[in-house]
Amino acid sequence: MQTAPHQDEQIRSTLALLRRVLGDALLGAYLHGSAVSGGLRPQSDIDLLAVVDAGLTASQRKALLMNLLRLSGRDPAAAGAPRCLEVTVFCRADLAGGDYPVQAEFLYGEWLRGAFEDGEIPIPERDPEYSLIIAQARQQAISLLGPAVGELLPDISIEHVRQAMRDVLPGLLSGLRGDERNVLLTLARMWYTASTGKFVTKDAAASWAIPRLPDPDAMMLDHARRAYLGEVADDWTNQGDAVPQLAERLGEFVSNALRPG
Repeated sequence: MQTAPHQDEQIRSTLALLRRVLGDALLGAYLHGSAVSGGLRPQSDIDLLAVVDAGLTASQRKALLMNLLRLSGRDPAAAGAPRCLEVTVFCRADLAGGDYPVQAEFLYGEWLRGAFEDGEIPIPERDPEYSLIIAQARQQAISLLGPAVGELLPDISIEHVRQAMRDVLPGLLSGLRGDERNVLLTLARMWYTASTGKFVTKDAAASWAIPRLPDPDAMMLDHARRAYLGEVADDWTNQGDAVPQLAERLGEFVSNALRPG
């Protein structure tokens, strides 16, 4: 893993926050996502996952939230500014039963900042996305605190991985407007995972998908890839219906790859 010094400091500060607020209940903390799967890109979040042995109190939730609002950079990330943080906390008891979808005890992400600044506090919730987070973390995460990731995170079955992708697909497509780059790249990554069973970075998945698309679609997905890498402006204002049409086609490729046989 290679990160810039200021990003290392952001990771250390977030880990220190988790240790201070969660205390002895903190069993493990792990870095996952782009930081370990292929290197942070200009618009990559820093993804951290923690496991605790007891549910969080209201005061712990508030303390984590208030400090993460301070430590996390705003979206979109600016050059040299703090990265956006995504911090997910799971309770060991919730992971032990093998339930689907997995329940998270606490989630912080920059797309939720507006609600948090309006007074909303993260509460436990189930979401198919958490099953995908754990499945990817099992393959790639590195330990910042505690045992190896496989000792605390369950092995998510391939059936649950595939079900999670089916379940998150409609919401992903409906959230396209205003989040075009991220949605297109996430669809490419889901297509790759559905086809191969492996997890890669968004730009790597796009590079895999581009040769499999007709030229107009390939050029648009490559624009999303290059915007993610900071090579071009992340501007979709003049694309008309081409972006939703590409998203729908990518969604169909994902659905086809998830069909049995």
